[in-house]
Amino acid sequence: MANVVYLIKHPIQMKENDIKIITAFPRTVREIENTFIPLAEGINLAARIWLPEDADIDPVPAILEFLPYRKRDGTSERDALTHPYYAGHGYACVRVDMRGAGDSEGILEDEYLKSEQDDALEVLDWITKQPWCTGATGIIGISWGGFNGLQIAARRPPSLKAIVTIASTDDRYADDIHYMGGVMLNDAMSWGATMFAFNSRPPDPAIVGDTWRDLWMTRLEANDPWSMKWLSHQRRDAFWQHGSVCENYADIECAVYAVGGWADGYSNAVPRMLERLSCPRKGLIGPWAHKYPHFGLPGPRIGFLQETLRWWDHWLKDIDTGIMDEPQYRVWMQDSAAPASYYETRQGRWVAEPAWPSDHINWQKLYFTENGLRPEAGSEEIDVAIRTPQAMGTHQGEWCAFGLESDLPGDQREEDGCSVVFETAPLTDAVEILGAPVLRLRLSADQPNAFIVARLNDVAPDGASTRVTYGVLNLTHRDSHEHPKPLVPGDTYDIRLQLNDVAQIFPVGHRIRIALSNTMWPQFWPSPEPVTLTLSFLSSYLELPFRTLRKTDETLRHFGPAESARPQSAKVLEPSSYVRRVERDDVLAETRLTAIADTGMLHLTDLGWEHGSVSRQYCSIRDDDPTSARLDLYWTMRFRRPDADFDVRTETRSGLTSTPTQFHFTAEMEVFEHEEKTYSRTWTKTVDRELN
Repeated sequence: MANVVYLIKHPIQMKENDIKIITAFPRTVREIENTFIPLAEGINLAARIWLPEDADIDPVPAILEFLPYRKRDGTSERDALTHPYYAGHGYACVRVDMRGAGDSEGILEDEYLKSEQDDALEVLDWITKQPWCTGATGIIGISWGGFNGLQIAARRPPSLKAIVTIASTDDRYADDIHYMGGVMLNDAMSWGATMFAFNSRPPDPAIVGDTWRDLWMTRLEANDPWSMKWLSHQRRDAFWQHGSVCENYADIECAVYAVGGWADGYSNAVPRMLERLSCPRKGLIGPWAHKYPHFGLPGPRIGFLQETLRWWDHWLKDIDTGIMDEPQYRVWMQDSAAPASYYETRQGRWVAEPAWPSDHINWQKLYFTENGLRPEAGSEEIDVAIRTPQAMGTHQGEWCAFGLESDLPGDQREEDGCSVVFETAPLTDAVEILGAPVLRLRLSADQPNAFIVARLNDVAPDGASTRVTYGVLNLTHRDSHEHPKPLVPGDTYDIRLQLNDVAQIFPVGHRIRIALSNTMWPQFWPSPEPVTLTLSFLSSYLELPFRTLRKTDETLRHFGPAESARPQSAKVLEPSSYVRRVERDDVLAETRLTAIADTGMLHLTDLGWEHGSVSRQYCSIRDDDPTSARLDLYWTMRFRRPDADFDVRTETRSGLTSTPTQFHFTAEMEVFEHEEKTYSRTWTKTVDRELN
């Protein structure tokens, strides 16, 4: 049957070019809206399945997506765009809620536990025993689903032939939402607050029946904020090593397609896994934020479903699609762009490397001199002090952007002015870099605990400064994330600081700038005490991965336009909104940031289910006092089923402050049914700071 195509705009798209919506496929799709998969210990997991209508007599391979985000509402919008498309091309797509999530039984106790992997192995075994499955399986997922795709692959289930892992990581400590360079990300707290709120959500009575309230109350009793656990693991210990496939890359034998976006927080793992995995593998990085590439922003979007169909057909159906004959690593080389906190599209072009690391990358040194960044080392030994205001960093956007307005870094000029900067002369030739820039710095500190932040910026002739990439290092972690050691004040250390991977062009007439600071709020929790670093020029330099231009880039296969299946049927009851606001109190020398994300209220017309949420984040800090740092995070979750007189609202709050020696965490949860409070709890925890 020929594909029927029409164009439609839908809420997930957010202003960019339209996506082709496919309404008819080579095989007619049947949906099983809910079924329960039994586990050996007696727990049932809720699953939604799309598959060809005739799969019972003409079996197909299966693709699993295994998440805690609720198939009925949390991911239903994107599921509708993706899974029916694969099913229409001859796959069974099985979207399973993990234990303790959605309409599944059991308790969800933390991220990436061994029990999560064990459950997934049972689910895969169940899938292979269904009459509609050929016995070959794959796993796809973004973020959490990308993480556990790697982790499950490392367990080597016999049916698993390939995975697609998007916006994920191989290292839970060094390259996740909790710590970066050994410095605590404030996103660790906001993510903990998110899961605290998510774990308060009720199951749907239409699925689980009259036991819904007992199941819900059991979850609420077990809903201890995960942030309390995470605060207790400030170094790279066994807690983080579990689930980090970098501990033994050889564990993964099935084929891996690793995908990321330059605007996302999770792009570094793609080139790292290409280098260190030994299984069949490919890598793809586009301009996108934390979204699937067929509907992510910034654009351009690509025909990601068509691309991954070629992958699935090769590995799950033994069809030679040619995908493994193409370059191993393909990336979007970004053109220079004026600084902006939101882009619909990042201009650039696709480039590719046959393998990674690439022989086509030439490392060039730029030395710190009295005249800026120069190809030759300076002749004078000069020291410079780095002591930035605690509030420096409010123009850096979000660590993990989602393509929303205001969540990317804005113009860096103001914060460059708070930092120590070195820059090149105006470029006489364009420079193209691909890889992770590295700084070699000779530093001393006046405190035993300090960190250094470096931003690599593209400075236009008019002075506009666009952040290209950045990195941070807790200097007590200079030798090891497992065994940090305090600094000896006044002693000098040679440190290596690797910035995030990037692909970027610096045009003629622009300058390459490095901006150094020892704070960046509210992205990182501050050091215990105000710190002055001293940088020595003669022993400090920047290494850039220059990429040579090649004609082969012009002959790369085109991805084709973004396509998807038909959007879910839904009615907007209340509109969505997003606000990010920075306020300054000059009397108190205090900076406050507010971020409010309101999903509105949605009625899922096919299910009769209504849901919505509001998250509110408040950060504040004073210029000269790191102990004034404060983070307060609020969530409101709402659920209604008008046909069953069901009306639930949950309110959660998490807060963090610190002294030079301790973190102080508080949380509370309130539950309302028909606006009557029926449950509440509070938590407090004090945790010693361990060189963080």
